[in-house]
Parts: sequence; structure tokens; C-alpha cells
Amino acid sequence: QVPLVESGGGLVQAGGSLKLSCTASTRTLSTYAMGWFRQVPGKDRAFVAAINRSGGSTNYAGSVKGRFTISINNAENTVDLQMNNLKPEDTAVYYCAASARGRSYYTEGYDYWGQGTQVTVSS
Repeated sequence: QVPLVESGGGLVQAGGSLKLSCTASTRTLSTYAMGWFRQVPGKDRAFVAAINRSGGSTNYAGSVKGRFTISINNAENTVDLQMNNLKPEDTAVYYCAASARGRSYYTEGYDYWGQGTQVTVSS
């Protein structure tokens, strides 16, 4: 298995923005359905956003709809998560995931995962 690699996490003030990116060295990510999940200590990994193969359609958790955008950058071979109007409750470790089977709201629907990147939103 080749790992996915996330980048772009960090510390930001409430109301600010971050862009997370996910890539893999030996796979073209546009051929996979891709998802972003997040996890805080003591809780299950939770769905954030997903995009289908070729990037034609997207889905979002209700808590981030209207604030986050998932997209594919073919030139960079990345799947990005643009996060705007961040809130303290968005603080979590964010993971990207790839599926050869299609989009899913559940972790079980994904085949490959990154190691995660920390996003901390301060008030």
C-alpha cells in the first residue's frame, strides 16, 4: 500500500481559513472517490466531505456545508479541502481517504488513508 499524505493543517483564528491537500506518489487521485474525515479524542472518525471519481459531484456533512469545499486539482494530483469561516468545533485531526468503490459516508467505504493533519481553531 502506498500512503496518502495530507498537508496544510495548522493553527487559525475562528473565522479564518485553511486549505488542506492530499496526494499520493503512485496513484492518480482523480480515478478514486475521495473523502475527508476528522477525529477528536474519544470520538469516532467522522465524515466531512467526499467527491466522486472525476470530481463531478460532492457531498458534505451538515456541520460544514457552505463553509468547506472539496475539489480535485489534476495539475498537482491533489484532493483539496478548502475550509472557510472556521469554528473552534472544527478542531480535529483531518484525514484524507481514497476509495476504489465509490463515495461513502463511512470509514469502511475507503481503502487507503493518510496519517492525518492537525487543524486547531482558536477563539
